[in-house]
Amino acid sequence: MNRSKAMMARIVSVTLTVTLFTGFAFGQAAQQDKSKAAPEMVKQSADDKSKSDEYVIGAEDILSIVVWKEPDFTRTVPVRPDGMISIPLAGDIKAAGLTVSQLQENLKKQLTAFVANPEVTVSVQEFRSKKFNIVGQVNKPGAYPLTGRMTILDAIALAGGFKDFAKSKKVYVLRTSADGKQIRLPFNYNEVIKGNQMNTNIDLESRDTVVVP
Repeated sequence: MNRSKAMMARIVSVTLTVTLFTGFAFGQAAQQDKSKAAPEMVKQSADDKSKSDEYVIGAEDILSIVVWKEPDFTRTVPVRPDGMISIPLAGDIKAAGLTVSQLQENLKKQLTAFVANPEVTVSVQEFRSKKFNIVGQVNKPGAYPLTGRMTILDAIALAGGFKDFAKSKKVYVLRTSADGKQIRLPFNYNEVIKGNQMNTNIDLESRDTVVVP
């Protein structure tokens, strides 16, 4: 009887030890995975911020301007057709043609006349100045904001891909050239996804129209 109890006690002790060790090892692995993932998340966030900072502002964009602890200067403003924005006391300030980071620095300089060491953050709340269109046999045709680099393949993916009877070999982009003429740029989806004719997968420009017959 005593031997049986001793054996049961030993089994329980071994089971607890294995359970505790397994739990510890699992926790350590999870912590390592988390520590590995963290730098990737930080890098992605930094990349997104960098892209946003380098976005070139245009007329009709809606900007969010935040001046820390200065509610009178903190506001959402549209970029007027003349490319200017209006800030209380500072007056009209040029925004169109500048990157987000350039405008941010300009505002800091302008506001030093009214605020000591102003901390200014500028972001684009609505991208309205740069757009492209995609029409025809795609699942979500329409106008889309052009917030950064966008290829024809990217545009097709953004529009939900082709409908069943789309002529994917005969896609083209309509673009207005500097002299006002409209040019047609062919794109054969079937060849591009094979790695051929990659030079036709061009970066879209504002007011381009992707046509999917």
